[in-house]
Amino acid sequence: MNALVIARRDLASYLQGYSAYVIIASLLLVNGLFFEAFALGTDKARYSHEVLENFFYLGWGFAVATAVLLTMRSLADEHALGTEVLLRTSIVSDAQVIVGKWLAAMGMVTIYSALTVHMPLLIFVHGKVAPAHILVGYVGVLMGGGVAAAIGVFCSAVFRNQLAAGIIGGIISIYTSVMAWMLSEVVEPPFSDVVAYTAIFNQHFVPFMEGRVTLSSLVFHGTITALFLLLSTQVLNGRRWE
Repeated sequence: MNALVIARRDLASYLQGYSAYVIIASLLLVNGLFFEAFALGTDKARYSHEVLENFFYLGWGFAVATAVLLTMRSLADEHALGTEVLLRTSIVSDAQVIVGKWLAAMGMVTIYSALTVHMPLLIFVHGKVAPAHILVGYVGVLMGGGVAAAIGVFCSAVFRNQLAAGIIGGIISIYTSVMAWMLSEVVEPPFSDVVAYTAIFNQHFVPFMEGRVTLSSLVFHGTITALFLLLSTQVLNGRRWE
């Protein structure tokens, strides 16, 4: 329950400030422009499911960006505002603090994703796509956002400066999104398989993008999210004794 209290507090903080609105509005604008240019704005005829897959291709990246940009302030902000001491001395456990921060970020990622739903609905109305494909695609987007939010909370726990937390969180997210797959192409086996497995997009999001749910993808997303939340808890626990 304490985690939910922290989540509500942080979610209210996001909604009462202006930065979250600026971030979400900016990303929605760019996402819409990219969708128009790359998913719709082409002379080549495409099947509806291909357009939908392109939408989720873009949507996943922007959901990850939303999570990283919002979470860079989650714990760094506590230090800047001087409320970090209250968290350290409260009866709330470190794990509850971390989970609460993550849930608040996921609330904002969900809001962002919900504001994009008109785009796949346009594809549904004017084309032929299964509602299940849309639902599964959004599940993948939210799971990708969950991983990025966990990475962001971890970086915010490690770095007390928001900018540093955002930059490192972005680098880690870019690595797991794109660079891991590129690196696997130049690394010799069997290490190439290990590196490729860490590529979230190519290895684990593509099934969701195509409307398929695989157990391995669910387990991978859940494991990576839990790992970074656990690491964040350990960092916060170490800070409690400084």
